[in-house]
Amino acid sequence: MDDRELDLTEAQKVTKSKYPKINKKYEYLDHTADVQIHSWGNTLEEAFEQCAMGMFGYMTDTETVEPIDTVDVESEGDDMESLLFHFLDDWLYKFSAELFFVPRGTEVKAITYSAMQIHDKEKSEIFAIIDI
Repeated sequence: MDDRELDLTEAQKVTKSKYPKINKKYEYLDHTADVQIHSWGNTLEEAFEQCAMGMFGYMTDTETVEPIDTVDVESEGDDMESLLFHFLDDWLYKFSAELFFVPRGTEVKAITYSAMQIHDKEKSEIFAIIDI
């Protein structure tokens, strides 16, 4: 599954043209009913960040979001899978509860543990499924 093509307003096209292209280290993989995000990075922290960016990228064209503020999320987990689950779920809550940008695509309903994998060997990789 490639990047999603969204119908952009003129204002979104202007915003998108002002900033460099985002260095995406994630892709969408086919899944029967949901969306699987495969992310990677030089560190596990970067792979987590890219997984969240992939989730947001599925909901909206993140390159049309003007970076005017920062948001922090603190997440906890008993192991790496539960940490990833809570990390994505905390970001999904922030996205839904606070008006820091508006989705223009598919709504993400939930994060699932189904097929969640974290590989931290030579290259940190994550596979996560989001419920749409």
